[in-house]
Amino acid sequence: MDVFPADVEWSTLLVVSDLARARAFYCDVLGMTLDREYGDSTLVLRFGSGWLLVVTGAGPTEDKPDTEFCPPGDPVRIDHEIVIKVPDCREAYEVLKSRGARFLTPPHEYEWEVRAFFRDPAGHLFEISQTKS
Repeated sequence: MDVFPADVEWSTLLVVSDLARARAFYCDVLGMTLDREYGDSTLVLRFGSGWLLVVTGAGPTEDKPDTEFCPPGDPVRIDHEIVIKVPDCREAYEVLKSRGARFLTPPHEYEWEVRAFFRDPAGHLFEISQTKS
């Protein structure tokens, strides 16, 4: 038996310290759509065919004991990133940069792709990637 159907819906959750700043970044810079907001602790954002949940830090709960949600501590040490496939990396770079995204470097071209990295205000790493044929 397959546990997940082929069309399983999934989302990613990111922890931030400033929800208002995160809302502005994700909606105004990346163009995500705010689906709903729960008080001053949770944003539910629609992005393409997926969802992004953005929450403020929180301590353990009954269903996740001994687990604490915290924003990134050291922006140089990365344990995950979000990769967004784009048809034209250089064009996406220019648009996002004009909206306020701060890139680590301009796009770099490799044999297999063109990519560029930026961070959200909390320090989460994002990559825009154009796959080459």
